[in-house]
Amino acid sequence: MKLVKYMRNWSLSVLTASCMLSSCDYLDVVPPEQPNLPDATSTYERTLGFLYSCYNGIKSVDPNFNGYLHEFNSSTDEYTLPYRWSSDGIWDDYAWNTVTANNQNWIWGTTYQFIGQCLLFLQEVEKMDQTLIPAGELDVWKAEAKFLIAYYHFITLRSYGPIPITDSYIAMDTPASDYNGRYHFDYCVDWIANQLDEAAAVLPAYREKTDEWGRATSVIAKSIKARLMLYAASPLWNGEFPYPSWKNTNFETPGYGLDLVSSTYDSGKWDKALTACKEALELAEGAGQRELYDDNTYYTTQQLSLPYVPELSDMQYDASIDAEAIADRTAFLETIMKLRYLVTTRENEGNHEIIWGNWNKDNSGLYATLPHRILKLNNGTWWNGYSGVSPTLNSVQNFYTENGLPITMDEEFYDESEWFQPSAYTRAHTNDAGESVTLRVANLHLNREPRFYAWIGFDGGDYTSRLHDGEPLKLEMRNPEAHGFSEGFNRDNSATGYLSQKFLSPKIEFNKSGTGDWGNSYPAIQIRLAELYLNLAECYAAKGDVENTLKYLNPIRKRAGIPELTNANITEDMSLTEWVRRERSIELWGEGHRFFDVRRWVEGPKYFGAGVRKGLNAGVKSPTWEQFYTPTELPHPFVWTNRMYLNPVFYNEVYKNPQMVQAPEY
Repeated sequence: MKLVKYMRNWSLSVLTASCMLSSCDYLDVVPPEQPNLPDATSTYERTLGFLYSCYNGIKSVDPNFNGYLHEFNSSTDEYTLPYRWSSDGIWDDYAWNTVTANNQNWIWGTTYQFIGQCLLFLQEVEKMDQTLIPAGELDVWKAEAKFLIAYYHFITLRSYGPIPITDSYIAMDTPASDYNGRYHFDYCVDWIANQLDEAAAVLPAYREKTDEWGRATSVIAKSIKARLMLYAASPLWNGEFPYPSWKNTNFETPGYGLDLVSSTYDSGKWDKALTACKEALELAEGAGQRELYDDNTYYTTQQLSLPYVPELSDMQYDASIDAEAIADRTAFLETIMKLRYLVTTRENEGNHEIIWGNWNKDNSGLYATLPHRILKLNNGTWWNGYSGVSPTLNSVQNFYTENGLPITMDEEFYDESEWFQPSAYTRAHTNDAGESVTLRVANLHLNREPRFYAWIGFDGGDYTSRLHDGEPLKLEMRNPEAHGFSEGFNRDNSATGYLSQKFLSPKIEFNKSGTGDWGNSYPAIQIRLAELYLNLAECYAAKGDVENTLKYLNPIRKRAGIPELTNANITEDMSLTEWVRRERSIELWGEGHRFFDVRRWVEGPKYFGAGVRKGLNAGVKSPTWEQFYTPTELPHPFVWTNRMYLNPVFYNEVYKNPQMVQAPEY
């Protein structure tokens, strides 16, 4: 990929300040006329705006939860979208194996565009008047650009596998025969890791100024390196790549020749990953001032009540006799609120877990999460969401029981034959239609862990804290006049019978007068400390070190309100690696990791194959209990073939670059 093509397209738009930052005040210092390159570095403010523009690619190539139409989020087994949404975006192409070299999410073009922009910044900043910048600040700016160059390379690598490395300006008259082809995957990893280390050596570990939030730090750089090295040590790139004969034809990587992927297992990759992951975590908890979010009482400052949990909230206690049971129930419910705030609060609200947050989000993306018919307004119309983000039954079953065990392994949990039977606990409810309704939940939704109740919406349960005119919304997922399937909502119906409430502020509220409050303003998470714990635990598990695996796994479980694991939990039924992967899939649910985790573990057919993903029978109007609670294969034509481990390169890249080879089977 050549920098020169972006020289031709230089315009005012590339100078706009990045909304990765909490403040975009530099927009008003960019001159209104088309700038030439000297203009871009003629003042301190313009140069900083130039640097900020280098961050702008992040919102496109590493989407947060707002990117519900992006394949990273909606093509996995965490949740799906209604089948009728297949015309929106290309999430379905990545789930249904219809991606081609012409039809794809063109991340490659964006990353190399911004690599070129960063290189241009480094080139032009050397020409500016150095007295315009305070001593030492220019070095930090250069380190930020170097970090971004490495970051954009990593983002490309994780989707496309071996890639060209672009580390310097390439002259416009460079012949096509001199273009770089794909470098060996391991070479790319080493190069990116070195760039991140060099940037981290200069960058601050922590930024105290609020208008610098989102800018690169050494902790961010080391965290990206940790993720990079973990990916590189994982099976896909450590001996199990399904196309070992895939090679270059006429471009050689120094030291590797035409090879693109190593075909043999190398335990040393896990050693490198462990070192990188440990270094990132120690830096984050040290100079980075990061800590696991563990505030059990923040909800009280927001004047919110504790949430309803079926059975647990229904039980009546004698305070003089059952004080311990009451305390345990309160702690469980407070943990649910804490987990909701974990992903919806910011630094000045006491959340020091977020390492890198993306402020470029808006509330419109949350409409895809919210159910339809939230509230009937005074004028007779309705507050409506899209009811589209639909957690799969697989996800629901994946969350642990309250004992911190899989539902199939907990002897205290219901037998599988009883999962979908109605529980004995009922609630009387009068809905917006004036109907008296008896709410009841399935046994599957009882006695589950706090993360399940924090993030998943289910029939008969409560949804958020204040959404319905200051009260929790009580979900009626079988009622077509409420939140259930109805042709009257056209294409906006939950595909699985479940809803997500992760990333919704507990304070979100819609009122009958037609006003709304989206609650806390918070960044979308790019990296948080829990990932670093899970990364390190995975490295130790790969090395068979039970003690250290549990050392880094158990803080996540403890914070989640479930019992810590012991050696006795490591059995033939659930290996150490399986425990780590299960914990990761729950803790990081919906945060964009699953797409890459399943691929790097080489488990695409197991989780993303045909017939694997299921939901409740949610596509029936006014179903009986038995009809609705019948596990049903989703109508989406999900499929897996091994070519899906990599994205294809746009056909024109192969056509114009004689050194470029296409991904296998595209």
